[in-house]
Amino acid sequence: MAEHDLSENQLIGSRIREARLSRRMSQADLAAKANISLPHISNIENGKASMKLESFIRIIEALQVSADSLLRPDVPEVRSLYQSEFDELLADCSPKELDSILKIVRELKSTMAKRDNTI
Repeated sequence: MAEHDLSENQLIGSRIREARLSRRMSQADLAAKANISLPHISNIENGKASMKLESFIRIIEALQVSADSLLRPDVPEVRSLYQSEFDELLADCSPKELDSILKIVRELKSTMAKRDNTI
């Protein structure tokens, strides 16, 4: 499903899930860190529930992400945050590691594009 076909709750929920997974956290981990019930975290991630500002703040603090990255990732300033994070992650890589990572990213991007075209 294309991102523009999703409701705001679904979009934000999917971004929360992506941020959680990228940090190798389970829903239970996030629920505990954010002091929010596990069923509510699940409903938020699935776009079945909206959240109060207080809950959103606890979630971004637990995930250690900016609110912008969950609300508006297409804003140029947010894209620059992603670029900075990539730069930090790659700063200490050897040329061989960089080459391997680049190949993986290219393959991942290609796979994601193919998946988006079949949905």
